[in-house]
Amino acid sequence: MLPEKEHQSDAFDKNIYESECPVIYALEIVGQKWKLPILWYLYKKESTRYNELKRKVHGITNMMLTKSLQDLEKHQLITRTQYYTVPPKVEYALTERGQALLPALNALYDWGADQIDFAKKQKAQEPAQANQRA
Repeated sequence: MLPEKEHQSDAFDKNIYESECPVIYALEIVGQKWKLPILWYLYKKESTRYNELKRKVHGITNMMLTKSLQDLEKHQLITRTQYYTVPPKVEYALTERGQALLPALNALYDWGADQIDFAKKQKAQEPAQANQRA
């Protein structure tokens, strides 16, 4: 949410990267390329094992999956449960904090879908506009 009107001038006069902007902070947590696909997949399933995530998040390397999971765990958006069995078993799941993020991500998804539709309409109109100028 943007700052209240009376505080907007103060907030917008500062360099956004030098102030405590909640949007920038949130994007630093979840904005990395692989974190959103991981969060979406964990949302779909109650708990997921590492190798299943590796298969579902296409293109991710083991190193990036491990780092992304560690970052999400550090911010308490996911939990990591290790079972001491043979072979060892580890499962990941969304925490309440992670689930609280989902309405914002759904709103962002809807906004993004609208932007894709807008871009497609703009692109479809380009040939018609070019013909009108000719």
